[in-house]
Amino acid sequence: MLIHPMPDPVAFHVGPVAVHWYGLMYVLAFALFIALGRVRIRQPHIAAQGWKNQDLDDMLFYGMLGVVLGGRLGELIFYRPEWFQTPLEIFKVWHGGMSFHGGFLGVMIAMWFWSRKAGRNLLDVYDFIAPMVPLGYACGRLGNFINAELPGRVTDASLPWAMIWPNVDALPRHPSPIYQMLVDGLLVFAILWPFARHARPRLAVGAMYTLLYGCARFFTEYFRTPDWETTVLGLPITSGQVLSLPMILAALAMLVWSYRRNVQGTAPAAV
Repeated sequence: MLIHPMPDPVAFHVGPVAVHWYGLMYVLAFALFIALGRVRIRQPHIAAQGWKNQDLDDMLFYGMLGVVLGGRLGELIFYRPEWFQTPLEIFKVWHGGMSFHGGFLGVMIAMWFWSRKAGRNLLDVYDFIAPMVPLGYACGRLGNFINAELPGRVTDASLPWAMIWPNVDALPRHPSPIYQMLVDGLLVFAILWPFARHARPRLAVGAMYTLLYGCARFFTEYFRTPDWETTVLGLPITSGQVLSLPMILAALAMLVWSYRRNVQGTAPAAV
């Protein structure tokens, strides 16, 4: 049975400033966004829409604001209402605690503002950025693991990678952030990137990401200690699953809408 390595959350110091591993994971996520975006811009069907590197750089600023503000507010609303009593905790991002679902909504709002500024259709923007998101998500989950956040459910000690989680108990647990990094992040990327390399109807790529992530997150939640849990039709369902179900249903509806409009020849042309 493994023991969580519990590395120092501070990677290094620059003078009096402590640089945390969690923050570095977000720097890596944004760097991967730019790198993958450069590749995506060169894909013929994307280049035909007139995307430029300057668009990517400008969009990143809006996206960073959406991720951080949406992620922290989502954490406050969905998981940590006690922060209302200590509101300064909201700004301590180096402590961890970023809701993906909140960050997802934050990015969509940020992209709405950017699309208006750039004169682009929001659906085209979503299709463009969706394949770059999963690897950034994987970086965030690696940051959660380094911070010893999101402990997994108790499992059998015979599981080769069962792990004792610090500051919880001495029971063997699933390393759930690693599961989510591999499944919700890397596996979703491995499926979505080839799908997005070819021209698709408007919104198909964005909807496919929403569907893949929603299904992956629903699955990996079975291995993670829930922040809170309820029952639906007599079955237990975690907070992450409650928030992922609307994503799955909305994604299915968006895919039907996208391909049906394309078959009918009424899909709007790219801006």
